[in-house]
Amino acid sequence: MSRSSGSTMFLLLLCLMAGTCLSIVPEKEKNPWYWREQAQRTLQHSLKLQNLNTNVARNVILFLGDGMGVSTVTAARILKGQLHHKLGEDFQLEMDKFPFVALSKTYNTNAQVPDSAGTATAYLCGVKSNEGTVGVSAAVTRSQCNTTKGNEVTSILRWAKDAGKSVGIVTTTRVNHATPSAAYAHSADRDWYSDNEMPPEALNQGCKDIAYQLMHNIPDIEVIMGGGRKYMFPKNTTDVEYGDDPKARGTRLDGQVLIDVWKGKKPRNKNAHYVWNRMQLMNLDLNNVDYLLGLFEPSDMVYELNRNNKTDPSLSEMVEVAIKILRKNPKGFFLLVEGGRIDHGHHEGKAKQALHEAVEMDRAIGLAGTLTSLEDTLTVVTADHSHVFTFGGYTPRGNSIFGLAPVVSDTDNKPYTSILYGNGPGYKVVAGQRENVSTVDYAHDNYQAQSAVPLSYETHGGEDVAVFAKGPMAHLLHGVQEQNYIPHVMAYASCIGSIMDHCQSHPSAGLAPQPALFSGLLTLLLLLSLLF
Repeated sequence: MSRSSGSTMFLLLLCLMAGTCLSIVPEKEKNPWYWREQAQRTLQHSLKLQNLNTNVARNVILFLGDGMGVSTVTAARILKGQLHHKLGEDFQLEMDKFPFVALSKTYNTNAQVPDSAGTATAYLCGVKSNEGTVGVSAAVTRSQCNTTKGNEVTSILRWAKDAGKSVGIVTTTRVNHATPSAAYAHSADRDWYSDNEMPPEALNQGCKDIAYQLMHNIPDIEVIMGGGRKYMFPKNTTDVEYGDDPKARGTRLDGQVLIDVWKGKKPRNKNAHYVWNRMQLMNLDLNNVDYLLGLFEPSDMVYELNRNNKTDPSLSEMVEVAIKILRKNPKGFFLLVEGGRIDHGHHEGKAKQALHEAVEMDRAIGLAGTLTSLEDTLTVVTADHSHVFTFGGYTPRGNSIFGLAPVVSDTDNKPYTSILYGNGPGYKVVAGQRENVSTVDYAHDNYQAQSAVPLSYETHGGEDVAVFAKGPMAHLLHGVQEQNYIPHVMAYASCIGSIMDHCQSHPSAGLAPQPALFSGLLTLLLLLSLLF
């Protein structure tokens, strides 16, 4: 380490400890040549992208950061850099390294600012729908069971399974939460986790809860991991981990033990394993695992910052296990991975929790990259929606992402953190004035950042979200697109789903995407116009 870089590191550590600091400018960045050389390297890399990867995507992995808007991505980048003892702003997330980026319009059919259920239906099933509904079209009214029949829509997970691929779901929320449920369920209400949460009218009309549908709709999903254990057991069943804690007890009214249902639907010549803690998961011989159900918490999994690394696996660990099981299928796989608690951290106004969840998902993205190949694996990273989360205040370079703005407010003469929310539980008034953040521990894991409008639960944001892509046909994710476009690209790249006209059979290579007929006709017309 040079003397200049060593002094920069020392100043950075002091800066991060203090929460705010004078701007740090690395010596190399003072030389214009540094920026010109960097730009030229990027230019040469970009020119290589003209050689498009048009292979068949044998595998598709969709990473979904729930609530991971662009401001969250940027703040997570800075945090991850600072966790690596860097300034942070110029750091690269794993998703930053993806060559193709698009923007996704997230509105639901009946909502300008969307929820996670309607958006999940869009990016998994390829059609937009009403907020609060999963796996159904916009013809379904939320909470009205009798509008469901005939309006079900299937997901890319189903398309992959029908094509003979292995499929998996990994989430840090409940496995029957909004995002994962759109992969397998058809429900007029995202909150129908078990029959206990359903109104009598819906039960009498024949609608099934989401946990039930997980076990019955697509019974041969190879990998399911996340939380949601209590929805699989009869009401008041004691939890295996938390005993008689009332919040952890079983919820089902129909008396079914869905773990047993899951086991009973597996072929006798296959190895199916149910696990509920990290040790059991890590001790599995994955060569002898055909089906895996891992339910590690009664409800959502614990925040990464609070996770007990003896009992609960990290998202990265679950992703590694999932890929190693799924990739045994020579026809390939589809894997949905949700960093679901990014969203929860924001809703609670706990930016530190949300950003550490985003960083952990980025680690999982990097790990997935080492276990797969760009040649045959399309990887897509996106969000369902954003949040009213922001950071600003003219903070200097290297400022802790959780630190203070460099000057106090010119209105109330009080300091403020760079991170703020437009609304949420962080709105606090003390003696008729905005709370002085210097009197509280704003670096605490559960600190609730100040908000402009008081709400018990912070809301989603309505702006577009980023879509990052690499691998076969990743270039099709470009520009500003409707959110429901995403699964159509993934299906096209992997030659699955109902529209297969662009694929043709090759004895050695299987199916390979071919240019659409209209593209050839367009080229012919252009040539004719030049001749005549």
